[in-house]
Amino acid sequence: MRRYGKHTDEDDIRVRPNRRGSRPRTSIRPKHEDAAEGFVLTVDRGRITCLVDGRTVLAMKARELGRKGVVVGDRVAVVGNLSGAKDTLARIVRVEERSSVLRRTADDSDPYERVVVANADQLAIVTALADPEPRPRLIDRCLVAAYDAGLEPLLVLTKADLAPPDPLLETYRPLGVRHVVTRRDELADGGAERVRGSLLGRVTAFVGHSGVGKTTLVNALVPQDRRRATGHVNAVTGRGRHTTTSALALPLTGETGFPPAEDEGWVIDTPGVRSFGLHHVDPSRVIHAFPDLVPGTDGCPRACSHDEPDCALDAWVAEGHADPARLYSLRRLLATRERREGD
Repeated sequence: MRRYGKHTDEDDIRVRPNRRGSRPRTSIRPKHEDAAEGFVLTVDRGRITCLVDGRTVLAMKARELGRKGVVVGDRVAVVGNLSGAKDTLARIVRVEERSSVLRRTADDSDPYERVVVANADQLAIVTALADPEPRPRLIDRCLVAAYDAGLEPLLVLTKADLAPPDPLLETYRPLGVRHVVTRRDELADGGAERVRGSLLGRVTAFVGHSGVGKTTLVNALVPQDRRRATGHVNAVTGRGRHTTTSALALPLTGETGFPPAEDEGWVIDTPGVRSFGLHHVDPSRVIHAFPDLVPGTDGCPRACSHDEPDCALDAWVAEGHADPARLYSLRRLLATRERREGD
């Protein structure tokens, strides 16, 4: 049998044609060093809207990314037609390393986590003081998710014209969470400026269950030409209707630079949630949101959950090293993974 070397010049060798084309297959992928930097604004059924050099560009995920997901807030590398013109489509060839990832699961027994937002540095937890009634357990769960993701939480209380904020704020005062209180009748008259001051220079993800006025607040913060549709609360069930069906990043000002300057900012409006599963959260990481309690864990047994009889925090706090209310708040948050939001 005739054998040939790698560099044969024989002219009687028959090369089998490639059924998928004449181009030879290779495992070497292009590096796309000339790709432009983009910021993902929204994702809708496989079509990804990005901000590229101040232009809105529609793109799709390149095959080479495989099953790697692209979510709102991602910084991506984009190639192809970047004009942003109608009926043009670019390709996302790379997803840059994320600085933070906010995740949730459908419930505490669901092992499949979903990435809500990437690269945010603040989580605004929006809750109404009435119509619908506040759900402290859902707030607790959002706080745990924020601490786990490394985001700074901001409690935004809406509809203060219907109920006073003090009882709810008293519950979260030991946590030291920043808060802003708004009224419906003030939003049209500049009342949203108090919220805006807490958002400048940051990328803030807004979360909350339906009907709390989250999208109404976002609309009061962003330019008029970028506002979204809003809904109402059902008078019978007390629940809101899902008017926001996909996450969307919006600039606070007319400027659309990324990352935002100190006098600018981005808000990411997310769909209303009725549950916030924490299956993905390691309870041992929650303690790091309480730096005043961390020194007291030195005497804890190995793999201590900080919510068991042998926990050293009880004696450490009893000796006056920290406020007992802080330990209570820590354990309340740790217990949220064992309770449903409506309990």
